[in-house]
Parts: sequence; structure tokens; C-alpha cells
Amino acid sequence: MANSRHVVIAGAGPVGCTTALMLAQADIKVTLLEAESELLLDMRASTFHPPSLDMLEKLGVTPALISQGLITPQFQYRDRLDGLIAEFDLAAISDHTNHPYRLQAEQYKLTRIIADMLPDYPHVDFQYNARATDLKQNDSSVTVHYETPDGRQSVTADYFLACDGSNGFARKILNIDFPGFTFPELFLVVSTTDDINEAVPDMCPVAYIMDPEEWVAVIRAPEMWRFMIPTKPDMSDEEILDLDFLESRIQGIAPSDKKYTISHSTLYPVNQRVAETYRKGRVLLAGDSAHLNNPLGGMGMNGGLHDGVNAAEKLIQILNHGASEDLLDLYDRQRRPIAVEYVQAQSIRNKKNLEEKDPAVRKQRQDEIRATLDDPQKSLELMMQVSMINSINKSKAIQ
Repeated sequence: MANSRHVVIAGAGPVGCTTALMLAQADIKVTLLEAESELLLDMRASTFHPPSLDMLEKLGVTPALISQGLITPQFQYRDRLDGLIAEFDLAAISDHTNHPYRLQAEQYKLTRIIADMLPDYPHVDFQYNARATDLKQNDSSVTVHYETPDGRQSVTADYFLACDGSNGFARKILNIDFPGFTFPELFLVVSTTDDINEAVPDMCPVAYIMDPEEWVAVIRAPEMWRFMIPTKPDMSDEEILDLDFLESRIQGIAPSDKKYTISHSTLYPVNQRVAETYRKGRVLLAGDSAHLNNPLGGMGMNGGLHDGVNAAEKLIQILNHGASEDLLDLYDRQRRPIAVEYVQAQSIRNKKNLEEKDPAVRKQRQDEIRATLDDPQKSLELMMQVSMINSINKSKAIQ
């Protein structure tokens, strides 16, 4: 039999931790399974959008996150040769959010904050070295099997939420297709603790730089500047991660007589994929288990957080208030189209705009950005879109 009001979650990343905390605060028993021996020091995602901060505020998380992050109201579009095209200020969306800015903070800071909060809830069983590998479900429960250093174990609960990433087991076991594509180029992230404003004084902490050969997304995290750059498919990993090559990438953006301190670098493939369904029986997919997209615009982790909060809201209604399980189908209807129509479409469009090779088209796009800045209504609409407030409003409107 299922445990009374019990949810199992696989994956203690941002989505799994946030969902676990939300369910715990609703007095629902949670088993949180993390395959690693500790929380990963994962810096891949580092942007929290306004609606994410609003959601985390309700859980008591946002103040601690802000204390470890960098509040960033402005973002820029730039051209590598021509410099600044336009700068937008999210203060314009103040009537639509409690947090009219992006918060730059690496994702591991969120998971550590929540991991420190979860022991306050005795009905949360947080297990490390617990890799979920299999599941069986029936009309009343789901049993999740997982590997530990002490051998194979299992837990039976009412529902299971898969937040264990793109290679998670649940989607594969349930034969849920994951259609989409992988970009031919790898994405490089290289960081420096040096201040690039000495070289580029007008560069703000979030800037998207257009260039037909090598576009760049510049992000300032609290402790460092980060540069996301496409790489050439014919280069080896060793060539790309060579310190001299990394140095040349930063110098190409912020020329300096001084050599930059390379504090971090990573190289990874990028996918655009969405699962064919987010629900099968008593199993839900969320975050990277459900969708993958390129990181331009910072929509991947944020979209995952929005998945987790939506799923938790539905599970709380079902387990605490006797609502129909039809709400789980509503979760799929509300979140999957958003991944396709907003997250995927916007992130693909972001990349296409940055790498446009036709000079006439690139100039037209730049003129459109300037015109948008000069038109308060168009400017507001752009900021509602890139801040993901539009996607939340659209999701809520789906029934």
C-alpha cells in the first residue's frame, strides 16, 4: 500500500530540492534520492528570473539567495564591432513582480540553502548515494528501486517525481520519447575573477553580443565574469580548453594589456528536446528530465523550477485536499506547451539572432531592438517575455 501522503523525488538539483521543500512545507512526506555523495558544485545555471524569485520567496528561500547573489536589473544587446545596441531595465515590470530584476547566483547556492532547511522537516528523508534505477506502479502507488552502498533498496509512495536530469531513468523505463536535436557545436563557458569593466566600462552584468563568427553571452556572477561562447566542431576538447585559447576568447571581448586569471572553464553539448508527455500514471517529469534547451536567456533551470512548483501545487491539492488526479494531466497541459512554445522557441531565437551572418538581416535586427527600446509598450512586452512572466501567465491560463 502507498504511504499516506508520500512523494518520492529523484535528483537533488534546483528542481528536486525546491519541489521537496514545497511539499514538506505542506506536511507531505518526501523521500529525496540523490545519486551523488553530496550536492554538486554545479555552476552551469546562474540566472534566477523574477517569477522564480517570487515563487522561492513564498518558500522563504529568496532572501538567503539574494544575500549570495548579484541583483541585475539591466541587460544589454551588443555587437562585437559596434558595441552597445540597447540596454533595457527590468524596473519597467515592477507592477508584475516583487523582484523586477535578474538575480545572478550559481545554482548550487540554491540547492545548499534548501538542503540546510530540509532538516527542519522530520517527514523529509534526504538520502545521498541513492541512485534511482527502476520503478513499478499500479492504480494506488508507485515503488521506486534505488542503489545504495548497502545494496538495492526500494520505497513505495503515492507519486514519483523525476528531477534527475536528461539521463534520468524514468523517461526511458516508461518509453517516453525525447524528440529534438543536438547542436553541432559545443558550448564553452570560461570565467575570470578579474573585472572586465576596466577594458569595457559600459558592459553591464548581462550582455548578449552579436557576431556572425563567434557570438558571446556575458554574465557576471557575484565572484566572476562568465563568457558563453560557441566552439568550432573541428576543434578537440584539449585545444578548446587550452589556457592560451581561453585567454584569447576573453581578450577578444575585453582587450587588455594584462593577462586574465582563468578561474573556471567547462565544455558541454547543447540539446533542444521536449519529452512527449510529462505524466505517465503516478510518475511526473520535471526540469531536465522533461526538457532541454540552449542556455541563452537563462530559461532552462527557471523553466524547471516552474515545472516543480506547478507539480507540487497539483500534488498538494490531490494529497491534502482530495482533488482529482486529473490535475496531473493539467500539469502536462500547462507545462509541456510552455517548454515548446516559449522556452524552446525563445532560446532558439536568441541563438539565431546572435549568430546571424547576413549583414543586412543583422542590421535590421539591431534596428528593431533600438526601436523596441524607444517604444515603452514594445519594451515592456519584450521584458515580460525574456523575464518569463509571459510564460507563467500563459501556463496559468491553460485548463
